[in-house]
Amino acid sequence: MPFVTTSDGVDIFYKDWGPKDAPPVMFHHGWPLSADDWDSQLLFFLQHGYRVVAHDRRGHGRSAQVWAGHDMDHYAADAFAVVEELGLTGVVHIGHSTGGGEVARYVAKFGEPSGRTAKAVLVSAVPPLMLRTASNPEGLPIEVFDGFREALQANRAQFYHDVAAGPFYGYNREGATPSRGVIDNWWRQGMMGSAKAHYDGIKAFSETDQTEDLRSIGVPTLVLHGEDDQIVPIHDAAYKSIELLENGTLKTYQGLSHGMLTLNPDVLNADLLDFVRA
Repeated sequence: MPFVTTSDGVDIFYKDWGPKDAPPVMFHHGWPLSADDWDSQLLFFLQHGYRVVAHDRRGHGRSAQVWAGHDMDHYAADAFAVVEELGLTGVVHIGHSTGGGEVARYVAKFGEPSGRTAKAVLVSAVPPLMLRTASNPEGLPIEVFDGFREALQANRAQFYHDVAAGPFYGYNREGATPSRGVIDNWWRQGMMGSAKAHYDGIKAFSETDQTEDLRSIGVPTLVLHGEDDQIVPIHDAAYKSIELLENGTLKTYQGLSHGMLTLNPDVLNADLLDFVRA
């Protein structure tokens, strides 16, 4: 399997599909998943003539289960290691949830300074800040994230099943028809990764203030968010992000969940392709 080794010795797994001279699109997955969460989008963009790249974040999926470095700075640096290894330029970076935070930090710290980034997309993404603080009174209280940590430590397998079978895909809504395959695939990806990485990742996605990352991004940036997102509420994320971005475009989806890239690929893929082609 293809890996790149980072400067601090971490092996990062990646997929690199398509012609090497095709326009590159790189995908950044959410917590606690892997590059496999982008299956629909990888195949879709490959069929439309793009080179698609997706990696497993450190401690997730097939990447090394190291004990340290589970924060946005390392996530972004690891992504840059993949970009450098593959010699990618003119890249469109698409991130979902925690992967959206990774994209924001990456573009701000590495992508634009290196001149390698063309555009960015934040899908149901965590920036600018999920946690309630004195300067972010609309955020979620720390008790919510403490509950995540407690549930993960007590019974990670059951916690991951409950998240996938409930709020992640909106399967807890009246009239929803849960898909056993979707739930099992979420659980499979989560259980492939490291409990330590996932535990630390809760702090990374909830407590990292990315206000300045968003302010510093100059490339065209598309913000996509479901209006019924129960994991990353739209008022904590997309509505605030679009106010901070210099060159941002916001599109929201009535009734769609946090997992809309999996449940509604026909809608998401078309909008992503339009933005990438523009």
